[in-house]
Amino acid sequence: MKLKLKKYKEQIKDWPQKGYHIMAQYDDEKIIVYQSYKRNIGEFAVKNQYFGGEFSLERMTWIKPNFLWMMYRNGWGTKEGQEYVLAIHLKMSAFKRYLENAVYSSYNDRLEISREEWQDQVKESSVRLQWDPDHDPFGGKLERRAIQIGLRNEFTHSFAKEDIILIEDISDFVKEQNQCVLNDDLENLILPEEKPLLFDDEDLNKKLRLTKTKYHEN
Repeated sequence: MKLKLKKYKEQIKDWPQKGYHIMAQYDDEKIIVYQSYKRNIGEFAVKNQYFGGEFSLERMTWIKPNFLWMMYRNGWGTKEGQEYVLAIHLKMSAFKRYLENAVYSSYNDRLEISREEWQDQVKESSVRLQWDPDHDPFGGKLERRAIQIGLRNEFTHSFAKEDIILIEDISDFVKEQNQCVLNDDLENLILPEEKPLLFDDEDLNKKLRLTKTKYHEN
């Protein structure tokens, strides 16, 4: 695996406990996002290094940069149709482009626009943005918020091929780490190394409601 790994117990000392954070493994060129699929789709993607075959380009596809959020959603790879877990090395420029074009999936007053304006934006946009409670390894809800991004139309097509640097099958790694969780052995739990992401673009940070903390200074 190309993922950088670190013990969970060492990481949580530095992770923010609350606020809106894109927790991810990234550098200037790329960011890791996660998805889970049934075997046919996952095997095709790993073999060909793009999404095709039974992967639907017509449906919205959701990406998650936060490993534990993905594990909460796919039950550590145990949910039916989500057994094949992928780590997708995505171009950072593409990830940023998704967020620049994203519209919140639900309306609230903080958007500073009317519900009608929001509805118009939803109709026109092909990217959805959603903040949900983050979760600990056991699935417990946290105060910190985790992001997920939904792509459709031209963004799904772009994501499926042009925007990807590498697709890794991490299903076996997920199974191994799930055993630590099942055994209540967090001392030995190893996860992809993650830190909060902030952009140089302050307008984008504001749009995303990203919380600044001392951890962003590293």
